[in-house]
Amino acid sequence: MDKLVIQGPNKIQGNLTASGSKNAALPILFATILSDEKHLVKNVPCLHDMESTLKMLLHFGAHVNQHFEATWGSRWTIDTSRVTHGNAPYDLIRKMRASFFSLGPILGRLGKGRVSLPGGCAIGARPVDLHLMAFEKLGATIEQSGGDVDIKAPGGRLIGNKVRFPKISVGATENLIMAAVTAKGETLIENAAAEPEVRYLSEALMSMGAKIEGHGTHTIHIQGVDKLGALNYSIPSDRIEVGTYLIATQLLGGDVTIADAPVEDLEILILKLRESGATVDVVGKSVRLIASEKIKPVSLVTEAFPGFATDLQAQWVALMTHAEGESLIEETIFENRFMHVPELIRMGGKYSVEGSKIKIFGKPGVLRGAPVMATDLRASASLVLAGLAAQGESSIRRIYHLDRGYESMELKLRSLGARIERRQDD
Repeated sequence: MDKLVIQGPNKIQGNLTASGSKNAALPILFATILSDEKHLVKNVPCLHDMESTLKMLLHFGAHVNQHFEATWGSRWTIDTSRVTHGNAPYDLIRKMRASFFSLGPILGRLGKGRVSLPGGCAIGARPVDLHLMAFEKLGATIEQSGGDVDIKAPGGRLIGNKVRFPKISVGATENLIMAAVTAKGETLIENAAAEPEVRYLSEALMSMGAKIEGHGTHTIHIQGVDKLGALNYSIPSDRIEVGTYLIATQLLGGDVTIADAPVEDLEILILKLRESGATVDVVGKSVRLIASEKIKPVSLVTEAFPGFATDLQAQWVALMTHAEGESLIEETIFENRFMHVPELIRMGGKYSVEGSKIKIFGKPGVLRGAPVMATDLRASASLVLAGLAAQGESSIRRIYHLDRGYESMELKLRSLGARIERRQDD
């Protein structure tokens, strides 16, 4: 098991290229199951979650070749012509919650599947009841026993229907889209998630021949087709990775430019960074941030897109810890996403948590290096940022969480001048 060791404080400067989006790649890779063709998926980030996805695809019978690029990412050629079953055991599912995304394509391709209930980060219950409700609306029968979910489409094919989600769910929206594109008739999804990753998935499916309208809005129309073709698609850049490095630059001080950034998906973050004092310039697909001498406190509420992303909340807490004054953050997406706070307190941060709200008593230079332990993916990023800003040495354990969502983070930070290295944790 590895850990990160950081010597702080750091100032960063230079240029980065954004990696492919983890949250976009996961459902898109599973979407290849829908067609018995040979597919090409480009700009796939090199992450632990992609390794879990690879194992899932191989388990279902797909043939996969990976071609690694000179810098970041890889190209996957995927032959799904031999996918003959949709039974995913717990040993595969437990390592990655997004493995549940395989169920929609399996139902759409084979009309039946058996998948274990998922694992993932410890940031709240995140139940799959919305996924199952949506499949039932399309005519599927569901039996649950021993932690497994057995789902069948009577007659071997789902039937289009109107599905209204009681609350917005990105995962459930994506799973339903993948199940509905080959269902018989029309499916109407109301209160759908409008996140960019839903839009990317829909665009990928449409390139295969799916008929989808309204993707990127809260109402999506899908006309089922009998067969889909091959996928040839490049994974868009990761807005959360880009956001993390922009926040890091404002926290640490410096001047960083990120190429291939999905700037159209970062509007609220850029607004908040400017409020904190940073200078942010956008030119085409490139974003440059010049840090301010002082960090102003900025309060915010996490919301579904286009609001402030919950996946950037922990990093924003680290930034506000060094602000001059108090700020307040309200987390409205997940009920247990302040698990980074006790570790930040170990480093000298001062906070008050009440339910879904956290008050941050910011003070420049307050953080001191300490050994800390990551609890989930975005908490890991928060601790890395805090360690980079802190006085002295910090060590961050359980960084396997970090490796699930950030491609070679320590290498990218070192290229900007940060003093950070990966070591074996004894």
